[in-house]
Amino acid sequence: MVQDQNKSTNDVIDENEKPAPEEQLVQTHHSITIDGKEIKYTATAGTIILKEEDDQKAETKAKASVFYVAYTLDGVKDISSRPITFSFNGGPGSSSVWLHLGVLGPRRVKMLEDGQAPPPPYELVDNEFSLLDSTDLVFIDPVSTGFSRSVPGEEAKQFHGFQKDIEYISEFIRVFTTRQKRWTSPKFLIGESYGTTRAAGLAGYLQARHGFYLNGIMLISSILNFGTARFDVGNDLPYVLFLPTYTATAWYHKQLNDDLQSDLRSTLDEVEAFANNEYVLALMQGDDLPSKERDEIVKKLTRYTGLSPDYIERSNLRIDIMRFTKELRREDRLTVGRLDTRFTAVDKDAAGETFEFDPSYAVIQGPFTATLNDYLRAELEYENDLPYEILTSRVQPWDYTSHQNQYLNVGETLRQAISYNPALKVFVANGYYDLATPYFATEYTFKHLQFEEHLRDNVSMEYYEAGHMMYIHQESMAQLKTHLKDFLQNSIQSA
Repeated sequence: MVQDQNKSTNDVIDENEKPAPEEQLVQTHHSITIDGKEIKYTATAGTIILKEEDDQKAETKAKASVFYVAYTLDGVKDISSRPITFSFNGGPGSSSVWLHLGVLGPRRVKMLEDGQAPPPPYELVDNEFSLLDSTDLVFIDPVSTGFSRSVPGEEAKQFHGFQKDIEYISEFIRVFTTRQKRWTSPKFLIGESYGTTRAAGLAGYLQARHGFYLNGIMLISSILNFGTARFDVGNDLPYVLFLPTYTATAWYHKQLNDDLQSDLRSTLDEVEAFANNEYVLALMQGDDLPSKERDEIVKKLTRYTGLSPDYIERSNLRIDIMRFTKELRREDRLTVGRLDTRFTAVDKDAAGETFEFDPSYAVIQGPFTATLNDYLRAELEYENDLPYEILTSRVQPWDYTSHQNQYLNVGETLRQAISYNPALKVFVANGYYDLATPYFATEYTFKHLQFEEHLRDNVSMEYYEAGHMMYIHQESMAQLKTHLKDFLQNSIQSA
């Protein structure tokens, strides 16, 4: 570096001496009416600087600035009796915006009743379905999402992986809990999509590393065993586990025979029985499957998917998720969504094997992005010129080194956590029209955790006639609120 000759030696700044990052914190006060009762609460928007101990130097080093929004009920005399819930979404690469402004927080994005987006401009409304009447809420944005960033001098990619993600989110929860004196409060996690993977991993890590015991975990659109959702050569499991969601989708779009269109649940019962028996046995036989039996499988897959026999035959009885989204409504030149198969869109043409974009993500991206950016500044009074990363690819490639040459499966971590802490309860919410984390795959995962019989009741499941973000569908959002509130209360009472 060429120095300015007019500067004195004392004026030259060591480029390695960067100022220590500072935490930011803004608190505002609000009220909302839930179930006819006015609730006054404090909203806190800010950052926590996470540090790493250096044993050799006996000091700590700043590593990351993690952004969060917390809501706490005012006037609580004994906070040890007040539950606290830590919330995050998935991706990897997603901020916490979806659960925050979709269902849990005191303000929510105004969508149409079926989940479609109204035309812009978008707006927030008071959320009568908020969980704030039952628990304090903390929404966490992982590093490189939202306003969370690695500190200067630290590479962001060190946080972009399964194991490190678990470790630093755990550290955030520990620091927040300690500062707010919440160690003796009933404690919960709620995650969505990859956030359910994170939640299961956290349950085990928090217990083992910090002796941090949870009352409950709420899993929204769960994926714990990635082997259930990877359409890899030689892995036939997803073809079986996605089939009921293909059927539900075809049912919604009225692509099935009349006898299957009358009642969704009875139709799903029929296809699940087929998937668990004839279909899985047929795929296991591979090329040894007799032609007569193959023809029967083709006929039944046609019946349960709305696709043509010729297409299923050419697919070797194996219907890939992305091909399905393009093929189901091809004659109408429409594609169906992945996150929520109720939604459709038009591509450049109708000839490709997969869609150009996910119609169901397009529906939510604009409304949630606009309202979140306005809300933080206008109502929560938090100022930051960084882009709020709603859903970013900057975390890719995600590091799965700890599970190299195998499918990530945190189901076993969850089983161990419950075995270690039998008071730990789990609630799982499933959308029938969710092709990202199909409900049948979730059922398969939990049925194969090998719980001792007396622990199986620790897990409860509910189902909704919507997709991955089932809460954008207003009827499902109301149902979900009831189920989550009941789960919180029951988990505390049974502890």
